[in-house]
Amino acid sequence: MISRRTLLSGAAGLAGTALLGNASGARAFTRPLAPVARPGDEKVVRLDLIAKEHSLSLPCFDGHDLPLWTFADQALPPVVRLNLGDRLDTHLVNGLTRPGEHVSIHWHGIRLPNDQDGVPYLVQPPVEPGASYDYSFVPPDTGTFFFHTHCNTVEQLGRGLAGILIIDGDAPEPYDHDQLVVLRDWRLDEARSAFLPFLTLAGAGRAGSFGTVRSVNGATNPEIPLPAVADVRLRIINVDATRISEVGIEGAEAAVVAIDGLACAPFPLRSWKMGPAMRIDVVIRTPADGGTATLYDYFAAKPVPLARFAAHGAPRRTGDFDPAPLAAARIAKPDLEAAETIPFSFSATATGSSVAAAAGDDGLPLGSLCLSAANLWAINQSSWPGTGMDKLPPPLVRLERGRSYRMQLRNATPQMHPIHIHGHSWTVLGSNKRVLPPHFADTVLLLPNEKIDVAFVADNPGRWMMHCHIIEHQETGMMGWYDVA
Repeated sequence: MISRRTLLSGAAGLAGTALLGNASGARAFTRPLAPVARPGDEKVVRLDLIAKEHSLSLPCFDGHDLPLWTFADQALPPVVRLNLGDRLDTHLVNGLTRPGEHVSIHWHGIRLPNDQDGVPYLVQPPVEPGASYDYSFVPPDTGTFFFHTHCNTVEQLGRGLAGILIIDGDAPEPYDHDQLVVLRDWRLDEARSAFLPFLTLAGAGRAGSFGTVRSVNGATNPEIPLPAVADVRLRIINVDATRISEVGIEGAEAAVVAIDGLACAPFPLRSWKMGPAMRIDVVIRTPADGGTATLYDYFAAKPVPLARFAAHGAPRRTGDFDPAPLAAARIAKPDLEAAETIPFSFSATATGSSVAAAAGDDGLPLGSLCLSAANLWAINQSSWPGTGMDKLPPPLVRLERGRSYRMQLRNATPQMHPIHIHGHSWTVLGSNKRVLPPHFADTVLLLPNEKIDVAFVADNPGRWMMHCHIIEHQETGMMGWYDVA
């Protein structure tokens, strides 16, 4: 019998294709997406966030307290839930005490007004230690999102400064349970009692400096209880700064119903490559009482178990697995015939090892708070100036508001790059190396030497970032901005 893992290995030539099928045999789901969700009456949800250092522990720390930087007095990221149509009013206080350690909040994947996007210098002043800042916006889309700081992100995110943002209202047929699955590494020493350097130049010039301790919801390979024989929504979020995982589930049928927070036509999950900042919503039919299913990362020499889902109780479902689709996304459809095509090339300027050798030290960042002094990566042969985030380069491109654009994203390097666009969501059109299902995305994973075509309507005015979300790549040059006016 051919095992599921053997099948995946045999498909290695697809290089991370979403394998459309499941362990019990491929079949298509035919139920259409639900109608677009309508916002309810606006209610104000107030949120207070204090970026501050706390001595805290997580199960994966083996009993050690570590100096985490968090938005709340807890080790796990805060979870904020709104209904579609609600306004989020956030008061951010910078309680960090390190001189010059400013913060801001980027609401990742949210198509919000430009002045709320949280990128220091580009759209707002940095929030210095002891200062505060207010955000107020109505998210236009339902789904699974998160938020994080946008300067010195490699350390601030590495110490824990992140939160989860969920906008409800996209499930007209409720699932039996809703479960967060937050993936991230921690860069800890062998005793798990102290942090390792968050940026290394050798790592920054390759695939990144990986964490030494992997976690799901703060624990190593945790057991997560779920109702038995139930359709459960798993909101899988990769909040790591570096790690690319190829996730799959064994022991239960599973279907992807949303990518980067936005609904897609359900398709059976075998595996899906998730770079940093990428999300997928998966519906699984859980096993019978006492049974377990396992979430794996196949992007390793040997599959890594990430979490176990333990089923308990009486069955909730009796029919065949046919996951209820989510409500269709409210994304403008690009006019491909009229769209202007713009090429983007993501390339290397130097390797981390060569820069490290010249510097004599690959364990420390070389520059100011927002940027390493080493420029290792570029977009269209331009690196963000190494003098700092406050020195804005020219825009990568200027776009006309309301026009459709087709972007050809080409990876000219041997490393993978999850490319994130602010302010908009792309319609993913296709790849020259793999078959991708139709979907929207705010973060697109480029494989080595891959070209992915995307399109969108430039309907959100302002100055917006585009960058690699392997944070060491971002902070060593692979970022830029584009203007919509």
